[in-house]
Amino acid sequence: MVEKFNKPVSFAYLIEPPFCYVDGLGVVTGCDVELARCVLNQVGVSEIEFTEQQFSALLPGLCSHDWDMTTGLFITEKRKEKIIFSRPIWALADGLLVRSDSKVKTTSYQSIASDTSKCLGVVKDQMQYDTARLIGIPEERIYKFSAYHEAAAAVHRGEIDAYASVARAHHAYVQQHNHLPLEVVQVPSSEKQPEYGAFGFSKSDEELQKKVNAALMHFLGSEEHRSLMARFGFSADDIDLISRFGM
Repeated sequence: MVEKFNKPVSFAYLIEPPFCYVDGLGVVTGCDVELARCVLNQVGVSEIEFTEQQFSALLPGLCSHDWDMTTGLFITEKRKEKIIFSRPIWALADGLLVRSDSKVKTTSYQSIASDTSKCLGVVKDQMQYDTARLIGIPEERIYKFSAYHEAAAAVHRGEIDAYASVARAHHAYVQQHNHLPLEVVQVPSSEKQPEYGAFGFSKSDEELQKKVNAALMHFLGSEEHRSLMARFGFSADDIDLISRFGM
């Protein structure tokens, strides 16, 4: 049985469908948001305060107690020095957002690294920057943006050749903007394996983290969870990848 947590919880998110976005009625939704609503309800949270932020503010805001919990973030050792994570809630592969009418095709991070005329966009502080540098894309050919829509717009305008983020976010963007000449290139697993992500919490908020983890243990992999995530494009294989994850 999951212990109850009888306090309002503030939840910080960024606009990045299908994980978090605002629907046509002005309601905050997305797979991370709905999963958070579900597990927080299970631990007795009756009030969730949603706050939209830029990605670069999420971790500092946790550390300064501006909010209690964040949307899913990739789990890295560097981030674990500052915050604590729930158990994983998804595992995602990288993708590159590119113009579909480009004469020179981009197929991977490596194809950008090996072509000195190509530039890559990333969102500041997201782990795709570290991947790009590790693969060999020089600093001067990596452009940093504050938010998803800024980087995507730069691809559309031809200011950069590709924008690196998670493939699922790119697919959602292309679907929503199908009038634009954009497509998604899946980063090959030989170049980078899918990475796990989880809800983030302040190190001083271990009580909430433990209760959310307990609820996730019961919920992840259930039929209700599979149905919820299917609404946002996640397959049975996607769910199996995290429901079997040991903590």
